[in-house]
Amino acid sequence: MTLKSTIAKNAGKLVHYLLTTFTKGGGSSLPGKIALSIDKNLLRNLAKNYDVIVITGTNGKTLTTTLTTNVLSKKYNNIITNRTGSNMKQGIVGAFLNAPRTTKDAIAILEVDEGSLKNVVRELQPKLFVHTNIFSDQLDRYGTTDKIYNLLTDAAREVPEATIIANGDLPLFNSQDLPNPKKYFGFDTDIDSSDQSKEDTQCSKCGHTLNYHHFTYANLGDYYCQSCGFKRPELDYKVTGVQELNVTHSTFTLDNDSYTLHNAGVYNIYNALAAYSVGRFFDVSPADIKDAFLANERVFGRQEVIIAYDKKIILNVVKNPVGVDQVLNLVKLEKEPFTLVALLNNRPADGIDLKWLDDTQFESLTDLNIEKVITGGIAVDTMTDRLVTAGFDRNNIDAAGDLASVIEAIEHAPTTQIHMLATYTAMLEIRKALIDKGHIK
Repeated sequence: MTLKSTIAKNAGKLVHYLLTTFTKGGGSSLPGKIALSIDKNLLRNLAKNYDVIVITGTNGKTLTTTLTTNVLSKKYNNIITNRTGSNMKQGIVGAFLNAPRTTKDAIAILEVDEGSLKNVVRELQPKLFVHTNIFSDQLDRYGTTDKIYNLLTDAAREVPEATIIANGDLPLFNSQDLPNPKKYFGFDTDIDSSDQSKEDTQCSKCGHTLNYHHFTYANLGDYYCQSCGFKRPELDYKVTGVQELNVTHSTFTLDNDSYTLHNAGVYNIYNALAAYSVGRFFDVSPADIKDAFLANERVFGRQEVIIAYDKKIILNVVKNPVGVDQVLNLVKLEKEPFTLVALLNNRPADGIDLKWLDDTQFESLTDLNIEKVITGGIAVDTMTDRLVTAGFDRNNIDAAGDLASVIEAIEHAPTTQIHMLATYTAMLEIRKALIDKGHIK
């Protein structure tokens, strides 16, 4: 490592120490930002002794990264990851800064923002790409799903020897010929899906509407085109059965072995399947993968359980219509009376354009036993209006607005069970407020 890189690394480590010693919670990207300001080529030097796994896509990156880390930790001791979800270049550098000196079998498991792939892939030289899914997301930032996919394929072509493990149920992931070796995961079983809303179901080869032998959600499933013969590729890693789906966990079969995950929802079975696929790629045994899934703790903001004011708050980050609707499907499994909290910001990290909210299915919640609704965030009025349009009684909505008012409303909520949906920056803000009050350690 050059003298410049050494100085940059030490500066970043010092900032990390100061943040973790004297502040609560955040700051995971600042050490990397400081280090990169000293040496813009630092990442290449930090990553050169690692087998790098890049996990990218629209939804599910953070949980997939956590599960993959847990799975590979059953076989490898020297693993680093950006577990907190700080997935742009400075956050990725931050993951390396405090890593021990590398030995053989060192692995870096990195969640990478789709828009940041181009800036990091040449320096990381991944061994493996994991493509979770692509859905409409922050159109003001990313553009169409085709443009998002081009970000992924352009990155893959930079490292043609790297294997791609991709969601085979997504038609877009089978639409381009790439030089990379490819493996696919997906559902090889039908499920009783209450989600019949589909997006992007045009055949990428001929433009006709795709048909499905079976369907999970959005445009995921065993698709085929009657017009041109385009169809789902053969799956290397499969969900072969789903035994239980409830509000707290799911039980399912992967390649004929049963697994339990303490994260609910079909969308999280896909995340587990992606992590399983990586594990099997690295020859981790099914028994070890089962143990890794069972030991997994919920990731912050992803079905995170927070106990505050004698209430159980289940916090989910949301950022696009598909993600919202999957969380709503999870909320619909709730059997107890509950309070619904919806926090909406429109900062750049959330997506400034809020038109996507019109494509969500909040209407599906109106028949549930919701005793109170609380809205908040920068765009509280937009969130409130959307819920009223969906059929909620405006008189039963507490448009709290700022964080202090939201927390006060939560404290006085009529139920002990609370389901909270928050966009990314709103999630960070409400967590920080609850950390400051001692409700999150």
